[in-house]
Amino acid sequence: MKVDYQQLGKYIRPIDERNRDLAISKLFGVSITKQFIPSIANIIGTDLRNYKIVRKGQFAYGPVTSRNGEKISVALLEEDDCIISSSYSVFEIIDKNELNPEYLMLWFSRTEFDRYARYRSHGSVREIFDWEEMCQIKLPVPDIDEQNKIVDAYRVIADRIALKQQINDNLEAVLAAEHSKMFFSKGIPENSKLSELMTFGNGKSRPKTGGTIPVYGGNGVLSYTDQYNVENAILIGRVGAYCGSVYLEQGICWVSDNAIFAKSKITNYEFFDYFLLKRLNLFNRHVGTGQQLLTQEILNNIDVPKPLTEQIEIFNRKAASVFETISKNRNEMIRLQELSDLLLYLLVS
Repeated sequence: MKVDYQQLGKYIRPIDERNRDLAISKLFGVSITKQFIPSIANIIGTDLRNYKIVRKGQFAYGPVTSRNGEKISVALLEEDDCIISSSYSVFEIIDKNELNPEYLMLWFSRTEFDRYARYRSHGSVREIFDWEEMCQIKLPVPDIDEQNKIVDAYRVIADRIALKQQINDNLEAVLAAEHSKMFFSKGIPENSKLSELMTFGNGKSRPKTGGTIPVYGGNGVLSYTDQYNVENAILIGRVGAYCGSVYLEQGICWVSDNAIFAKSKITNYEFFDYFLLKRLNLFNRHVGTGQQLLTQEILNNIDVPKPLTEQIEIFNRKAASVFETISKNRNEMIRLQELSDLLLYLLVS
């Protein structure tokens, strides 16, 4: 399908609506997976009147691109209105009969868009992909009926991915409940320091080379490389708004200097430690106000009920079986995402 490319600026306009009357309290952020997600920032005592309002059907993106690896944080709000930090740019489509918002979001989801936006970012201290650069993006804009067909085709794949993700979330929730039952509901009289159960280490600056090995930062996978510095570990966000976020990597990965990794001292499996660290709400244990920070010292000195090694082994065996299914679902999700990327390339080429 050959379609003339158009400048995005003719279809979109900026929005700067503030939460002056405090009518909205739901605070979201935009992830590098291009979704609106609930903010984990501590907003107690924060004046929310200067936060920007995002209405259903509007977009938001983070202009600062240098902190997200090769991903651009941009998303379409598909649920109820929310507020977002004033550091984000909010915009909407002028006429939805000319450009379908979901079609535009598909274009933003392309790796080519991420590469273009990073290339066009500029600045010395922080690299910025500003509003003018956003408006200069060129994309194919077929007639609205064709856009709708493309969106419908993608929705089938997206629904399948969402189903697999929901299954994985439910499986993790079952394991979390079992973890709580086994280790936190029996009035255990003794406590342990986390330093007795696991070791922690800081990551390093991410490599410049590309590859297939995931690179973890504070908010999950930032990019991919051909090197690794840890295997089978838990990754913990170390700085910023995602300080205290917890991820489990069952293979090899590179842990960047924005994250801390944890390894068990007791077993070869990390499942018990993963659910323990998720339960601890680590963001609330950070130091600093302007720039939140989680340190190895803080982690080492956290008290938890002292678990029995035998119970840890029992839980890990149960979790290992469940995570086999979770891993299969993740692999299918990856294949489906690759298929969607290929379809999008073919449809708009």
